Amino acid sequence: MHNIRSWDWTVGNRLVADTAEWKKTCPYIEEPYVSPDGEKIAAIFRDEEAMAFCVRVNGEAWESTFEKIWYLRFTPDNRASAIVSDTGEWTVAVDGVPWESRFDYVWNTMFGPDGQDIVVAAQRGGRYMAAANDQPWDSEFLAIGSLAVSPDGKHAAAAVQTVPFSEGDIFTYQEGCFTVAIDGKPWDKNFVNVWDTAFSRDGRHVAAEVRTSLYHYTIAVDGTCWEEVYPSVWQPQFNPRTGSVTAPVRVAGNWMLAGEGKPVWDRKFVQLWHHMYSPDGEKLAAIVSPKFGRWTVAVEGDPWPMTFGELVTDAVFSPDGSRVACNGKEDGKWYVAVDGKRWDPGCTRAWAPVFSPDSRHVAAKVDRNGRYTLLFDGRLHKESYEALWDPIFSPEGDRVLVRCIREEGKYYRHVIPVEDI
Repeated sequence: MHNIRSWDWTVGNRLVADTAEWKKTCPYIEEPYVSPDGEKIAAIFRDEEAMAFCVRVNGEAWESTFEKIWYLRFTPDNRASAIVSDTGEWTVAVDGVPWESRFDYVWNTMFGPDGQDIVVAAQRGGRYMAAANDQPWDSEFLAIGSLAVSPDGKHAAAAVQTVPFSEGDIFTYQEGCFTVAIDGKPWDKNFVNVWDTAFSRDGRHVAAEVRTSLYHYTIAVDGTCWEEVYPSVWQPQFNPRTGSVTAPVRVAGNWMLAGEGKPVWDRKFVQLWHHMYSPDGEKLAAIVSPKFGRWTVAVEGDPWPMTFGELVTDAVFSPDGSRVACNGKEDGKWYVAVDGKRWDPGCTRAWAPVFSPDSRHVAAKVDRNGRYTLLFDGRLHKESYEALWDPIFSPEGDRVLVRCIREEGKYYRHVIPVEDI
């Protein structure tokens, strides 16, 4: 999040908007969204008289209205953005101001870390491209997918189709019709398929899952494939410290973690995916299945003894790399697990756990029988809410920003000392 130290971290509970009042003047209101700093709450409205849609932020309507609005989201620097349709063409609007570029369709809005860079996938005249900050790529393609933005937000990469083929033209397809394009420039080499692009930390390199034939898969880095091929692979990642590339690969019926085509961990799993590096690049973790039907997290190749029967998701390292948290599901209930220990009680739903900047505390939004609350360091917060957004810790980790709707639609921005949760 952008410039978090400039936010208001004064302890207290402040009413920002009464969303129940909005419904008195407009019968059609979509799901509200909240800015990262908690100062704004926005929703898409329909003006029945004008037969148009608008966005209202803290109750104040944008000056512009549109034929249709969707995917309302706040940027990291707390501006309201949305995908909008005007006279049958689609574009992006930020704080009510639309881009000049127009498209037949727009989707998959992505942001740079400071919110200044906005990237979308777009289609115009049957050709596909990405557009960044109102500037479409110079090159257009037959298809686009797996859009990714570099860590600094200045570059975009995607899997693209460069060679046309009909539905029954299996011979052209097998010769390779897909590649990766970075800022509109495609790699020189084509593949049968391409999925899940990933940038290096400095944004200078790109890796992707590629299919080199009907039966062989591998990882390509800057257009060059690993020497080894596999029956299947998952998304690659760059080590943020060394810049080397690793990926889960399938070998002899099991999954292992490989780096530059060589084994990284000395054991295999029934499944291994969603691997991640600690922020300093010193540690690796992944979601794994140590035996059929059971899921957990492995850190440096060692799986947690505790497992879940339905799924594990939202795994995350602490800022200092010493801890790992995730969500898991067992017998229909969701749990948060930290460092191999499951937190009780089980919940109707749990969202991604969040570490404090000093890595001492963990908080997560949870649903308990239709009411939302926080699970903090293994204990439930005493308050519950009509609606709740992910918690955010202060820079020192001693306070938590709770963005919530209490009873009767009143949206509050509540800063709570951690000892009071």
